[in-house]
Amino acid sequence: MSEVKNLSATGRRKDAVARIRMVEGSGQIVINGRSFEEYLPTLPLQNTVLAPFQHSNLLNKFDVTVTAHGGGIHGQAGAIRLAIARALTIFEPELRKVIKPHGLLRRDPRMKERKKPGRPGARKRFQFSKR
Repeated sequence: MSEVKNLSATGRRKDAVARIRMVEGSGQIVINGRSFEEYLPTLPLQNTVLAPFQHSNLLNKFDVTVTAHGGGIHGQAGAIRLAIARALTIFEPELRKVIKPHGLLRRDPRMKERKKPGRPGARKRFQFSKR
């Protein structure tokens, strides 16, 4: 494996941006100064973040420090997942073949649709009155 000790990567989803720093260690994940389980309270969100490690069989091999901002908790979880997947491919380029088929290296392009002028929202219309 590579001799890289300190890995960093950026992931984005919707309006969320996550910058991570990965170091070989015991598997501790800290997000915005809080523990992983405290910041992401539900199991599906935790599994979203751990997916790159699970598919590459590197669970509990890296300590991850995350700075996430913008968007909501689901967007941040997706951004963290992308950043971890990118960092793992930097660590070991051979892992790309394992991670990519699961769609973990693809940046989700879906964004919130903009509000249009003359309307209350992106697609909503004001109430129509026939008379």
